[in-house]
Amino acid sequence: MGEEELKKVASEEVAVTEATPSSEPPPPPKETAPPPVEATKDVTEEKSVVPAVKEKADDSKALAVVEKDPEAIDEKSTGGQLIESLVVFADKVLARVETQKRLSLIRAWEDSEKTKAENKAQRTLAAIESWENSKKATVEAQLKQIEEKLEKKKAEYVEKMKNKIALIHKESDEKKAMVQAKKGEELLKAEEIAAKYRATNSAPKKLLGCFGY
Repeated sequence: MGEEELKKVASEEVAVTEATPSSEPPPPPKETAPPPVEATKDVTEEKSVVPAVKEKADDSKALAVVEKDPEAIDEKSTGGQLIESLVVFADKVLARVETQKRLSLIRAWEDSEKTKAENKAQRTLAAIESWENSKKATVEAQLKQIEEKLEKKKAEYVEKMKNKIALIHKESDEKKAMVQAKKGEELLKAEEIAAKYRATNSAPKKLLGCFGY
């Protein structure tokens, strides 16, 4: 739209210049070719006016461009900064969400691993306690059996010792009885021999020999 208006202004100025009479004096009559001179003059004037109008149009364009460029640049820069800030904010939000998600996963994994370790330790401790109770029960049963066997053997041994003591006492009594019997026989024999010696008025030789007579 601006270029068309400038072109219209330029065409109107050209028409005005053609309508106005020239201020220069007419050429002398001797010269036979004045019309070409005027035509060339008009052409030159038209050419000189058209560039001026074009220059004005170019200047207005430049001014329009110069006037509009800062606003467009400001709008573009503002929009770019807004988009950039939105992108940065979205990246920060996504990063925060990813971080929270990662931390939640880590916390859930940690809790799961701790629960697994706790349950495993409880099962292991229960198994150890059960093993201990079973072993203690087995050893106590064995000890009881050994005690029963020892008691039985002790009773048998005591009985055997008592029987042996009884046999020893019996043998001792028998030996004592035999000694007493032999003693009685020897005493009786000694009395008979002494009576015989008294009857014969003799003395035993062994006894005299023993005393050294």
